[in-house]
Order: sequence, then C-alpha cells, then structure tokens
Amino acid sequence: MSEIAKGMEFREAHYPGRAPIDAYGNGGFRFADMSHRGAVQFLPSGIYGWNVEDGQKALSVSSFERVLEEAEGIEVLLIGTGTDLIPIPAALREALREKSIRADSMSTGAAVRTFNVLLGENRAVAAALLPV
Repeated sequence: MSEIAKGMEFREAHYPGRAPIDAYGNGGFRFADMSHRGAVQFLPSGIYGWNVEDGQKALSVSSFERVLEEAEGIEVLLIGTGTDLIPIPAALREALREKSIRADSMSTGAAVRTFNVLLGENRAVAAALLPV
C-alpha cells in the first residue's frame, strides 16, 4: 500500500443540510454546488449517498433504515425509481406506515420536481432517488 493510500480517509458521502436538487441525469445529481454519482437520500439530517442497486432490490426495508430512523422529521417520502415506475413493496409500505410516513413512488424526474416544491414550502419532505 502506498503512503498516499495509507493517509487517505474514506468517509460516507454526506452533505449535512437540506438543499434543493439543481439537476439530475447522467447517473447522478447536483445540489448545493456539489454533485454525486449514484443514488441519494435527502433526509432531515442531510443528504446521503445511498448504496443500493437499481430496481426492486433498492426498495427493501433494510435499504430504508436511515429513513425509518429519521421518521419523526418526515411527513412525506418521495421515492424516485429511475425511468421506470416501481411500486412500493408491501413490506416497505407497512414499515413506513408504522412510522407515520406517507410514501409515493414515481419516476426520478417527477420526484425531484415534487421534492423541490415541497422543500420550498418548508414541508417535512424526504426523498430516496435512484439515478437516471
């Protein structure tokens, strides 16, 4: 291992604030003068890189642990499923309902637009977005 590699510190991708989404596409998102390639979760505590695979596997209860932990600050969860609509599986819908979170699944583009509007209205909104 090189000296440079030994001194590198790898951290989980996290932006500690709330910000609108400026752009999406090309496999990622732009927000707060930064960009991120891959899936993201926009939560009350900040914006996180979301290490999931595209498709139905991303919509497991375990993939939404952080969302469930922050449920107190979330009224609405928007789930952007890429270009194809993927329904929310019953197990995930029930886990969210138990925490009083209303969730909607839609294309990522629709989720981004809706998230920005609700964030601008200072609503308790969160988003889990798969890239396009």
